[in-house]
Formats: sequence, structure tokens, C-alpha cells
Amino acid sequence: MRQGTGGSSHPSSQRSCWCLPLPKLGWELWELQLLSSPLTSPLLVSSQVTVSKMSLWSIVSHMPPEEFSGLFTEFPHSLRCLLADWLENQPWEFINGSDAFFTSVASRMLSAMLEKLHSAASSDGQQCQILQQVSSIEKTYQQDPLRLVAILRAILEGEKAAVIKRDRHLPLSFHRRQEELKFSLGLQRLQHRVREIQALRDGPTAALLLNPRDPQLKTETKPPESELPTLILEAVKELEAAKQQVLKRIQIWKRQQQLAGNGAVFEESLAPLQKRCESLVEVHFQLHQQVMAASAELGPELLPRLLERFNEVLSSLVKSSFLVEKQPPQVLKTQTKFQASVRFLLGPQLLKVSSKPYMVRADMVTEKQARELTLSAYSNTLSESTGEIMHNMVALETNPTSGTCCANFKNVLLKKIKRCERKGSESVTEEKCAVLFSTTVALTPGNLSVHLQVLSLPIVVIVHGNQDNNAKATVLWDNAFSETDRVPFVVAEQVPWEKMCDTLNLKFMAEVQTTKGLLKEHYFFLAQKIFNDNSAKFEDFQNRRVSWAQFNKEILPGRGFTFWQWFDGVLDLTKRCLKNYWSDRLISGFISKQYVCKLLSTEPDGTFLLRFSDSEIGGVTIAHVIRGKDGSSQVENIQPFSAKDLSIRSLGDRIRDLGQLRNLYPNIPKDQAFGSHYNKEQTGKDVRGYVSAAIKMTVESERDQQPPTTAGGTPEAPPAHVFGQPMLQPNLQHLDNMHSVLNPVCPPAPFCPQPIPTGYPTGESNMMVPDNLRPSFPSTSPMLSLSLITDPALPPCSDLPAFRNPLPFMPNQYMPGEAPQLLSGGPLPEPQDEEMPETMAEPAPFPSIVDPLLQSSQRWMPPSSLELPPGSDFDQFLQETLGAPALCPPFTPPQQHSGYPSTNLSCWGMGESQWDDSVRPGHA
Repeated sequence: MRQGTGGSSHPSSQRSCWCLPLPKLGWELWELQLLSSPLTSPLLVSSQVTVSKMSLWSIVSHMPPEEFSGLFTEFPHSLRCLLADWLENQPWEFINGSDAFFTSVASRMLSAMLEKLHSAASSDGQQCQILQQVSSIEKTYQQDPLRLVAILRAILEGEKAAVIKRDRHLPLSFHRRQEELKFSLGLQRLQHRVREIQALRDGPTAALLLNPRDPQLKTETKPPESELPTLILEAVKELEAAKQQVLKRIQIWKRQQQLAGNGAVFEESLAPLQKRCESLVEVHFQLHQQVMAASAELGPELLPRLLERFNEVLSSLVKSSFLVEKQPPQVLKTQTKFQASVRFLLGPQLLKVSSKPYMVRADMVTEKQARELTLSAYSNTLSESTGEIMHNMVALETNPTSGTCCANFKNVLLKKIKRCERKGSESVTEEKCAVLFSTTVALTPGNLSVHLQVLSLPIVVIVHGNQDNNAKATVLWDNAFSETDRVPFVVAEQVPWEKMCDTLNLKFMAEVQTTKGLLKEHYFFLAQKIFNDNSAKFEDFQNRRVSWAQFNKEILPGRGFTFWQWFDGVLDLTKRCLKNYWSDRLISGFISKQYVCKLLSTEPDGTFLLRFSDSEIGGVTIAHVIRGKDGSSQVENIQPFSAKDLSIRSLGDRIRDLGQLRNLYPNIPKDQAFGSHYNKEQTGKDVRGYVSAAIKMTVESERDQQPPTTAGGTPEAPPAHVFGQPMLQPNLQHLDNMHSVLNPVCPPAPFCPQPIPTGYPTGESNMMVPDNLRPSFPSTSPMLSLSLITDPALPPCSDLPAFRNPLPFMPNQYMPGEAPQLLSGGPLPEPQDEEMPETMAEPAPFPSIVDPLLQSSQRWMPPSSLELPPGSDFDQFLQETLGAPALCPPFTPPQQHSGYPSTNLSCWGMGESQWDDSVRPGHA
């Protein structure tokens, strides 16, 4: 579910606070950023490894000292340098009172600082001068440590302001450390409150012994009974504040876990959170015990109210500490096993020992059911599960060694799902649900029975593999732009383009597993693509908002796919084949063909660059400049290489094969740029005595394809390649040799292939060749040169049954026994919500459109072949899939030229190879 496009006052609807001057300097900024913004700082994404250890001092120490000269009038700058990052790891900012507790803390911090300075002075060359300064500090602030706290707090505030002025943000680790310091100090204050209440109940003398510096106790004239309720109320108020801080920290952990689904760095350990919860619950019980002991002094009106507040604190901590430690897959396919685990942070401390283990149940719930549970604060129980989950009951076990209480679901399987009614044009891959984990436990003390429930992150359930791409888009959008404490699973319909850039960059770096993210020019190209606006400047896109429809519902103009489908294809290609090239910044990547022509038109002959194909999903192409004798330049784009192509011959080796490629733009010799990516060529014979074979790539440029003209004549049209396949070029000197090569392929006759539609680039066709047309001997290439097959000197072959079929073999047709593949581009209509198991049953018969001799076997189906449902479901699947107009485009005559120079792979030497060219990714 998505929110409307109206304005929102929530921080997440505004521009990321990392990119603006920040009004807050304290730890609250860290909370605000993680709870409201979809991502961490884009400036930090590219250096995630070092950000977690970065301190404020590591930045300040590299800044000009003149910027901080006004801060060190009462505290020497040399001592600040000796203290380094120790200073920022103390709670100076949170000592904001002057009572006995804060005075005691300030005195301890002064002693710790003096000890630190003495230790640092022993290793410094100016030891005498430093010791004199330390002695002066000790004499000045020994009697008034709170004054020193105020001075050091002002120094840190000034340093933070200077860093923000320059960088617009502080290290994320600094904010986290400040939050930890605040909670630790608050917990110490609560423990001090408990001791104060105990001392006050024991009498004024005991209270004076506890707080010898408190002047109020020395002149106390009121009886202890009147002071006790006030002290208890203050303690309960501080307990509730500490509880809110723990709950907020749990929310931040959940938000980080969700962002990790898009690739963000995530510290998964729950041990620090568990320690917080246990410490606070322990203080809770101590304070509760003191309140019960002072029930007579509190009276019949105040005591019930206090007990109710105590119960609310404990209930909130207990219910919030039941967490999903390991989330189920957010794109979940039916009939597929998955794992998940839940953890009860307070289980080892509070769970009562039972003769029977506590069981945790997992149920699938719809968005509507999740919303009802959330609005009822999980007080209601689930009435009906929306899906059938196998092995959904697991024991909640406590491990005394590790001190954890977990339930691990190891072999869970979603057997089927019941869909709810969808609104408007919403597809099944936009429908979100979740797994509800629930249990009922008994807690100590008091044998209190508590029902615990927790929802997983949103899940998109699919029943077919080719729903995965659109389902991932739904999950990516929800993870990036959802808000904490939202109504499940509401997410904004439109988001700022700047935040979308951060999301794409984070996803790209995580999927490719590289530290080199997207650049400014890449964002500019992506903005032009998603907004379909080539006239705007880079700055014009900064204030625009991108909608979900633009992201993955609307087809890109002139294409057959959405923006996300295209971007996901680039992700897959780069992850599988181009990771090292991208990490070495050898691929320009996200750049338009028009801008490439502008860049290369003025460059020397042979200058080239690599970019992702704009018209194909999952393709990378080489653009290079050719200069004629008259000095004119022409930029040519070699037909894109898919992951299948690059698995046959790597990108580096293809670039080495092409002699016309000389310098990588702007002016880097190609051997210098790609030399480390070349594979060593095998020469001679292998251990079995076979001569090594090598595949080489050639490109026939557009200029080379223009034949000479005769006077008054017209140029002869270039012959079409057979299936557009790479060609074998054997050295045949006699016609007998030709017969020996051709006879296993077909009886003597000229082979006249049918024209092929231009749904594919002409260089390497994706058409599958049946086994009965393959040579019976091991061949070094799947196809022979057209000049050999169509040689008029060869005897006719008119009786070959395989070529009697008058129908041409078209890419948009399918073979019996295989699922239809859409080859001419265009978005695939999603399969209807039918159960489609992994194993394929015998399909129902349907009319064949190919000669029986062209029947294909299961063993040469492409890896991306569709998984088909059994029995009658298969007939419905064919009717729903083949009945769509987009799956049966009208056949159009082929064009003479695809716009890309043809590429040929030639096999040199006599070796053994097998070609298995399946459907190009992105067209199926």
C-alpha cells in the first residue's frame, strides 16, 4: 500500500538531512536520521568499512588549528591533542545538573582525565611543560569539577559545529557512541535513585552518608515521609525515559535490518540490546521493590498509579524484546523452503522454567491482517492464516552458554498462498504480506502469562520465477522509503530523486560487491532515462520526485521494459561478468549513445569506451571512433554482449581481439587498461595430445560492408548471415574437403534459410538449433560460413525433411516441450496466480508449429526456461500467457541492417568445442 502524493511534514518526505546544514549537534540527530531517512549518508556509502570506526577527533585533527583558536582560552590546546578521542567518549554533554550524583560523576571524570594526561605525558617530548599544565588543571578544578565539565562540553560543541560546517554531517559512529553514553549515564542515575530511596527510608543519617556533598540534606527540615513520594515519582519518570530510549534503540536496529535488505551495512549482534534490556529490567524490579516497601508512605491513591506505570514499563520492554533475528526471504516462492529465527531478549532473565517447552508459531498474514494487529498493539490474536506453512511450530529454547533465547525455523515451506483482492492496476508482485511469529510464555516473578507477537519485514509471495524481478522492485522500494511505526505496509508513492539515487547506489554496490559506487554523471543519465527528459540539466533533477509508476510500472518510451527491469539487468550483468572492470573504473556504463558520439567524435581513431546498452536488458557495448582517409569520423557501437556472450569469451579478451580498438577514453592504451584482465592463450598441445583451440572475435564495420559500385550500377546488397551466428573459417583447399564437412550437416543441396526478424541484434542470434541439425561429429563451431553453405558448386539437397516445412523458424515461436519465450522485446505479462511446482508434469498436447524433425528435447532447454504447471493448470497457463497480445507480435520483414556492426567468433586450430546459445537475458 502506498500513500498519496500530497505533501508530508514527516522528515522522510524532505530532502535528506545529511545534505543540509544540521540544526542539531547531539545524539538525537543520529536517531532522527535512522528513524526518518531511508539511507545513511550518501557520502559515507562509498567508505562503509572505515565509517564505523571513525571518530570526531580523526576529522578535527586534520583541520586547520586556526578554526578552533577561540575554544581554548581556559583549557590548553596541547592537552586537548593528548586526550584525542578519549575526550569524546565521556558523557560531558549529559551532565546537566548540579546535584550530588552529577557532582560525583564530574569528580570521577576529572580524576580519569588527570590519569590519562599523566600517562600521555610520559611518552611526550615536552613532559615537564605538560605536567605543569596538568597540575594547574588539577588545582583549578579540584573543588569545582562541574566547571571543567562545562568547559570541555563547549570545546566539543565547537569542534562538532566546525565539522558540520565543512562536511555537513558528523560520523555516524560518533552519534551512536553519544547515544550509548546517554543511556549508560541514565542507568547509573537510576541506580543512584534506588540507593537514595533506600537511604531515605532508613533515615536522614543514612541519606547524608550516601550524599555527603548534598547541602540540602544538611539543612533538611522536612520529615523523610514528605520527601519520599517526590523522590519516587522522579525515579519512575527517569525509568520511563530510559525505557523509551531502549525502545527507540530497538526501532533503530529494526530499521537497520530493513535497510540491510537493500545492501546497507548492518551490525546484526543483539547482545548490546539484550544487555540494555536486562539492566533496565533489573533496575525496574529494584525500584518496584522500594515502592512496595514504601506503600504506607505513598497512600492508597498514589500507589495504584505507580504500580500501573511499573506494569506498563515492564510490558513494553517484554513485548518489544521479542524480535525477528533472521528475517525470511522478502521475495518468497511457494513450494520453496526457507529459514528464519526469532529471539526473546529477556527470555534468559524472565522466562519461567516449564516442563513443556514454549512453542513459537509462524503464520502468513495479509497486509490487512497486519494492520489490524498493529492497531490493536498486538493484543488481538490471529483468526486465520492466509497461507499454508509447513513445519511452522518450533520450540523456544534458552542456551545458558550463549545466554540467548531463540526459536530457529530451519525447514519452513510455504505450500500455498491465498490472495486478497487487489486494487486497481495492482499486480500480485505489489501485494505485500508478512510472517507473524507468536507464542505465549510465563514470566517470573509472579508467573505472569504474556502473549508475544512480532511481524517479519514485508514479503512478496510469488509462484513463478519470472515474477522475481518485479517482486524485488516492490521490496526495494518498501525497504528504502518506509517509515518507522507506520501502518503496515504503507509507503510513499513518490520520493525525492536524490533519495532514489542513494538507494540505487547502495543496491548497486551491494549486489556487485564493490566499493566503487555511482558517479554524478551516472545519476544524470539515470535521471534522463527515468524522467524521459534529455533537455534538463543535472541541477534540474535535484528537486524532482520520482513515482513508483515511473520506477517499475510504466514502460520506458520506445522500449519493452520498465526502468527497474533495465537497471536490474545491468546489476546482474555487472555482478556476473564485469565486477573487476567496474571496480577498476574501466566501464563508463551509465551513459547515453548520443553523449558517447559527442565525446568520441573529436578523439583519435581507435578511441573507445564501454557503456551499458540502453535498448537491451543486461548488455554492454563497445563504442569506438573510426576516421576515414578524408578525416571524417564515425562512431560505431558494437552489438551488445550479454552475460552468455561474456561467458564464452571474456570482455578483456574480446577487446584484445579487436585491433581497431587502441585507446580507452580519454587516452589510455588498451593494453595498459585491460592487460590485467587478459586471459592467457593456450598454445601447442594439451596433456592429451590435442591441439589447443582459441576463439577470436572480429567486427565487420559499416564501412567495410559497403561494396564497390560499377558505373551506372547499384551496390550489391550484402548477404545475410546464416542465423547471424559466429562463423567458422576452416582452411579447405579441395571440394572433397567441403563435402566431408558438409555431409554430416545435410545432404548435398544449397541451404536457403528463411529471413530472420530483427528482434535480436544481428551479430549473435539467440535462435536455438535443434540437435538433429547439429553435426554428428564434434564440431569446432556451431555454424559454417555462409560462403561455404551456399556455394553453387555444391549438389542440391532438396530431400532434407527438416527444410520442407514452409513456415519460417521465427524467434517468437516456441518449440514443443518448451515454454514460449518472448524474443521481440516488450514487457512480459505476469503469470496468473497459479501454483507452479518445480517438477514438470506431462503437459497437455497442443498444436505444433514446427516440423516434427525440429522437435527439441528437454536437454537443450535454456537455463532460464519457464517452470510449467501440471495437468489442466498448464492449459490455463498457456491460454493466459499466449492469449496476451504482447506475446504474439505480428511478424515483420527483417531489416537489412540492425544498426550494430556484426561480430564473428572465429575458431582457430583444431580443437573440440560446443556452442550452447540460449535465449539472451532480458528478452525472455
